[in-house]
Amino acid sequence: MLELKHISFNVVDEKGEKDIIKDISLTVEDGKFLVITGPNGGGKSTLAKLIMGIEKPTGGQIIWNDQDITDLSITERAKLGIGYAFQHPPRFKGLSVRDLLGIAHGSDLPEDQCCAYLTQVGLCSKDYLNRQVDSSLSGGEIKRIEIATLMARDLQLAIYDEPEAGIDLWSFNMLVESFKGISKTRKESMVIISHQERIMKIADEIAIIADGYVKKIGPQEEVFPELMAEFDNNCSFR
Repeated sequence: MLELKHISFNVVDEKGEKDIIKDISLTVEDGKFLVITGPNGGGKSTLAKLIMGIEKPTGGQIIWNDQDITDLSITERAKLGIGYAFQHPPRFKGLSVRDLLGIAHGSDLPEDQCCAYLTQVGLCSKDYLNRQVDSSLSGGEIKRIEIATLMARDLQLAIYDEPEAGIDLWSFNMLVESFKGISKTRKESMVIISHQERIMKIADEIAIIADGYVKKIGPQEEVFPELMAEFDNNCSFR
């Protein structure tokens, strides 16, 4: 179980100190699927980075399975079963998809297991297994391969930062189907930062973050209709 307790985060630049996250507390139960949404600049992606350890909070605690991980490094959190997917996944010239899956798993994977992971994210294994993870892959392909690598790690918590960013509609449809499958068949918890209605509709819970605070959190069937009603009323929420 993931617990965020009064998390805050600020940065200092030439204009002075700026509060990005002001006071956020929330819990992600084991096996639950939480979507974090809200206006641009509200602190969503920063919160994801704080959970993974890419950034360190300036206040509060991050508790993972009853262990305080607030000061742990990315590597230490990864060893505890936490994984992170970037908005724009890195590419690795000279590294095959099969190699990448093996690295994620921690050892070489049998071909049939590699194929199974690729199939689960909607990729034909015969076409992709030996391809390089380079610029020849589209945005949608590289994102689905990254999801497959997180699946190969057998995570307890997977964090996805705006997985829909920069991909075409067909690839987005495949991403949604991949998340549906993970949610139904795997026991890992998921936190997805997203603006997309279709992703929000398959979540267990939705948290709305704006101005560095949690404005609303609750079951999808409760929060999603309110969110859509607010959007219809003022057409300013994104």
